[in-house]
Amino acid sequence: MKDKIQNLLEEVTQLVAPKTDEELEALRLKYLSKKGLINQLMADFKSVPAEEKREIGKALNELKDKVASRIEAFKAEMDASKHSEELQNIDLSRTAYPLPLGTRHPLSLVKEQIIDIFSRLGFNVAEGPEIEDDWHVFESLNFPADHPARDMQDTFFISHSPQILLRTHTSSVQTRVMEQTEPPIRIICPGRVYRNEAISARAHCFFHQIEALYVAENVSFADLRQVLMHFAREMFGEETKIRLRPSYFPFTEPSAEMDISCNICGGKGCNLCKGSGWVEILGCGMVDSAVLESCGIDSTKYSGYALGMGLERIANLKYSVSDLRLFSENDLRFLEQFESAR
Repeated sequence: MKDKIQNLLEEVTQLVAPKTDEELEALRLKYLSKKGLINQLMADFKSVPAEEKREIGKALNELKDKVASRIEAFKAEMDASKHSEELQNIDLSRTAYPLPLGTRHPLSLVKEQIIDIFSRLGFNVAEGPEIEDDWHVFESLNFPADHPARDMQDTFFISHSPQILLRTHTSSVQTRVMEQTEPPIRIICPGRVYRNEAISARAHCFFHQIEALYVAENVSFADLRQVLMHFAREMFGEETKIRLRPSYFPFTEPSAEMDISCNICGGKGCNLCKGSGWVEILGCGMVDSAVLESCGIDSTKYSGYALGMGLERIANLKYSVSDLRLFSENDLRFLEQFESAR
């Protein structure tokens, strides 16, 4: 028994490394399988005299460990060799392996495009709190407590307080900037706003606005119209036309709403423009002198214009999204459509 163990140990020590997985598996089966040489010796161990069992058992276990470690070493060498060959076969001139692109939210795409357009005109981004006070949302913007224009916006109030509320428009950012900054002021204010409205395909209790404000000396309505024309053509194409219709906003005078020629039908009439060839996209006007004065700006020296639009409205026109709820439901089937956008 001792001679068999010693001969097998010498045989294992002199084993030549296998070159293939098949040869490695053959070695494992020869020595370590149920019908292998080690198990045969284990079966013969029963006939070993009692006084020799301890010595023979120890030698047998050492043999088994030696065979197992030898085969494991062969396997590690083969794995390392394969990895080395793979590295050598890599074509370093190839382009990178294709990686799946992440999606970008359509509102983020539209917001960044609008900011980019106005940034090239010298406008800086300004932001403010979503939980606001009555002064910055209403009072400073020419909304007295009893003004009927307050009924135009259904407001969320905080803790039943009439003075703390969720902002209904990003115009509150404009008043904060005007209070703290000497003209000239040229800012664009993106952000989320809230109104107490029933949620449907055409309305939501929260949505996104982006507003622009320019206050300086000798600012005129002609300056406003020029900026609006530039924005419309940059956003919707060089062939886009605009028209301004008289309107009313408490914080601007005169006020107007701007339409663009429908970019779906080219002004010929379709469901989007309801056959008119025009689509409303924003409100605008010259900043009311009372608003300038309430923010500490001399209205006899300075004038300005303001404009504001809903991001969802612009995204609808650019991507033909018919249901506003899709923008906030995080449906991957919808969001993945914008994977390659910008």
